[in-house]
Amino acid sequence: MSIQNNEMMAPVNHSNFLLPQAVETTFTAEELAEDMDGIQLNFQQVKVPSGGALQYEIPTEDPDNPDYSRYLEGVILYHHPSNAYWPETEDGEDDDNAPPQCQALDGKVGHGSPGGLCDACGYNRFGTRGKGKACKNMHMVYLLRSGEFMPLQVSLPPTSIKPFNEFVSRAFLLRRRGICSAVVQLGLKKMNNGKDDYSVTTFKLLHDFEGEELRQIRDYADQFKEQVKVMLAQRAEQADAASGGLVEVGAPSRRLPDNEDHFAIGGVIDGEREELPA
Repeated sequence: MSIQNNEMMAPVNHSNFLLPQAVETTFTAEELAEDMDGIQLNFQQVKVPSGGALQYEIPTEDPDNPDYSRYLEGVILYHHPSNAYWPETEDGEDDDNAPPQCQALDGKVGHGSPGGLCDACGYNRFGTRGKGKACKNMHMVYLLRSGEFMPLQVSLPPTSIKPFNEFVSRAFLLRRRGICSAVVQLGLKKMNNGKDDYSVTTFKLLHDFEGEELRQIRDYADQFKEQVKVMLAQRAEQADAASGGLVEVGAPSRRLPDNEDHFAIGGVIDGEREELPA
């Protein structure tokens, strides 16, 4: 699938992005750490809509009144694969309301049943559920919007992974730039597989950061990536323990990082369908 029509290799003038360092905050890191004690914070999770819909549903402070937007704009702080397996129900569909029976938070090692290396798993083969895979291959993208401290977690389904990979290659890797070095735009387009309409994520490069702005956003992204890696490791330990594994689970740290009070995710977990038993 070509993405030349939805990707602009020459960045447009879109330099009004408000970096986290420029946002005023009233509370100190110590005050926020105390408020977080005993609380698991959730990323605001955004999914690609079904049925060919062309608007993202964005959670707000009021869960009954989400926002809707044709586009999402921001900086990709981090991304990683994620696999999950749900047994088929009697009607042949996944049970979206149930936690996955097996989940690979890093897209490599599954936790639960059957668990183990994803590359060697029979469920991670085409043809194990119709023409597709019984294990759902997804990709998690952490998108920081202008003026915010915490990113949205955008869950890309299998049909949006190839466009994402092509975009990253052309817009960043071929230009020898990190993925956090620019403001990007996520859109949607309707596709049809001969039977059903479905939505695919589109990507566009809006604005490159340079100089001091680039340094600041790189530092912010580096700290965030390290926090997410720790979080995923802790969740993997918890999943192993819950499924009867021999992994000893340590108490998660609630210490906020030394990052000028910009953010802290501590015991952040993903929401909804991604949640694993504690």
